[in-house]
This record gives sequence, structure tokens and C-alpha cells, in this order.
Amino acid sequence: MTPPLEGIRVLELAGWMAGPGAAAMMADLGADVIKVEPLHGDAMRGATRQPDLPEGTPTVDASFQNDNRGKRGIAVAVNKPEGAEIVRRLAAESDVFVCNLLPSRQAKYGLDSGSLFVVNPRLVHATLTGYGVKGPDATRPGYDITAYFGRGALVDSMTEPGSQAPRVRPARGDHTAALSLLASIMAALRLVERTGEGQVVDVSLFATAAWTMSTDLAATLVDGKNPPTTSRRGRPHALHGAFKCADNRWVLLFMPEPRWWPLFCRAVGREEWIDDERFGTYLARKANMPELTDHMDVLFAERPLAAWCELLDANGFIWGPASTIAEFADNPQANELGFFPTIEHPYGPFRTVGAPFNIAGADVRPRGPAPEVGQHTVEVLGELGIAADRIEALAGEGIVGSQTPPAA
Repeated sequence: MTPPLEGIRVLELAGWMAGPGAAAMMADLGADVIKVEPLHGDAMRGATRQPDLPEGTPTVDASFQNDNRGKRGIAVAVNKPEGAEIVRRLAAESDVFVCNLLPSRQAKYGLDSGSLFVVNPRLVHATLTGYGVKGPDATRPGYDITAYFGRGALVDSMTEPGSQAPRVRPARGDHTAALSLLASIMAALRLVERTGEGQVVDVSLFATAAWTMSTDLAATLVDGKNPPTTSRRGRPHALHGAFKCADNRWVLLFMPEPRWWPLFCRAVGREEWIDDERFGTYLARKANMPELTDHMDVLFAERPLAAWCELLDANGFIWGPASTIAEFADNPQANELGFFPTIEHPYGPFRTVGAPFNIAGADVRPRGPAPEVGQHTVEVLGELGIAADRIEALAGEGIVGSQTPPAA
């Protein structure tokens, strides 16, 4: 099988999840990805939950591994002229440059598109920001919780009237933006192939939020009205939403077409609801949704989730459990489709999350673990023609860093 991006070199100067996540998927596709970190390492290293093990026990930094698997890593002080020059030399021999520095910092270090096109006129220069590269918020720092969930209207639109705003989980906006960045880079590579000219890619968390919210935004852009927020007791369709089971687990239904209502009522032993003037038609159910919700809550509280799963499947209904993350990790369908490939690591093999696509007959998979800080500095700089004694001198001057990987 052929890796789709074999022969493509990606230079990544990006931290946290969105930019690195896009580069990780390019590594899965076979690209040679070189990750440039500061001498102290990416801020994402060790920033998320670790297994509960005795102090001093080697552990896998699972989240960092997820977004950085299969890359080669070098440590460079980009804020020093010699360090920035090393990155420019690497960019001259790369096909893609992925960066999440704000444009002003890129220009400060000579890593903006104009500067890098001088040394590589066929480069794809891809920038990931919170809010884009122009406009009144272009210089505003942004993480996904602020730029995507906050200003992108996701939290407000999901908050039921009178309730607290939902607590967002880590990096959901980042990983959605990573897909946007990957798609943009792939399109730009095609343009370079056709025109021979370098391309500038601009992806932001804010823009990704707009696409994520496009079903709501599309209507507002036409009529100028803010969509009303409703509680589950004010939803438009009876068989739409989440219901708590007897064991405090939740089940989610989505059967908005009216034809499902009599089938559901018969299946759950509530045939009387079919002809009840309060619930017999779509308009009647909508008008009496608070009362109907109370009845349905009593109904679903009669059985545990497993029993509802069996009943709903037996009747061909459209539903899904509110799975726990641990259940998702052990889901038979996910495992059959290869969602969670294994990475071999010196500390032992572990599963991770694969790229969310499949290309028939192509070699798409994690190529190995994430690098240690500066693990490949000597190797990569040697490929640039920098002599070993000079690399040692650069390390002594605090311009580059090198680290021996852990033993198997």
C-alpha cells in the first residue's frame, strides 16, 4: 500500500493541538513531518491527565502522543537569529510550513510567507490562529474555549434557559480546526502542483466555529434573528433529545418524522398516546411538549439503559446511548473500523485515535510515537549539511537542544 503523502516534507512550528493535530494526520498519510519545539518543549507536553501510577513511574503522555505521533523532533530557539535561520533553511527544503505564531511574530523572526517564499517559492505556508490574520481581533490570542466555543456561539446556543453553561471538554475546537487545516493544506498542495507557485493558507478557530455553527448561522444570515434557545421541555419534536433511564444513564433519540410516533407508542406500551388529543398530531405534541415530556420521563425511568437499547433496536428505531468515553474506547464498531490504532513505544504499546478517514488501498496509519524534545536535532541538522561539531557548538550556545530518546 502507498502512503498518499510519501515524499512530502512538512515543517511544523506549532504548539498545543490544532496545528500539531493537522501535521500528525499528514504524518499518518506518509509525510516526513519535522516538529520544531522551543528548548523547553511544546507547552502541551504533560499538560493533560496522566495515569495514576506511583511517583517516578515512566508514563505515556497520551494526549501529546495523539497530536504528535510519527514526527521527527528538533529543539530550536527561534527567538535567536541563528535559530530562526535554521528554521528558514529547513523551510527551503520543505513542501509545507505549519505555524501558529501570530503574523507579527512570524515577521519578527523572518518566518512570514513573504520571507519564506524568497527561499522556497513553491512552499505552502499555513497559519493557524485564533481569529484570522486580519481584522480587529487579528492580534488577539485565542484558545478553542474562547475563540471557538465562546465567540463562535457554541456555548450560548447549547445553554438551556435558566441553566448553567455547559462545561466544554478539551480541544474539541482544536481538533475540528485541525481537519480544516489539513483540508486547506491538501488543496494548496494541489495548487502548487498545478501552478508552481507557493500558496498561503489561513485557518482560524473562529472560522472553523462558523462552519460548525453553519446550520444556525445560515438562517440568521438570512433573517437577522437570533435562534431561540429552548429547553428539552420546549423541543419541537417528541422523539428528539435525551431521556434519563432507571440507572441514571441517558439515551438519545432522533426520529423527527411524524410516522415514528405511533410506532414508538406501540413499542413502549403507550398506545393511548396515539389517539390522545394532546399528543396525536405533530402540532398537538408541540403545543403540549412540557406535559408530554413529563410523561416520557416517567416512561424512560421504568427501564435501565441496557433494556432500552434492546427494545429500541428490536423496533428499528434511530437512537444512541450517551456513551462514556471508556465505552467509546471499547466500542465494537469503532474497533472494527480501526478507530484506535496501536503505537509502539519504549514504555510499551498503547492505543491512540486514528485519523478520521480511510482511503481504500492506501497506507494511512500512525508511523510511530511522538519525538522526545530535540530527539532528532542532530539527525535533521546533519541533513542540512551542518557539521557535528557545529551542532554541538549551537547546543552550547543555547540555540538548539538535543535529547536521547528513552530506552526500550
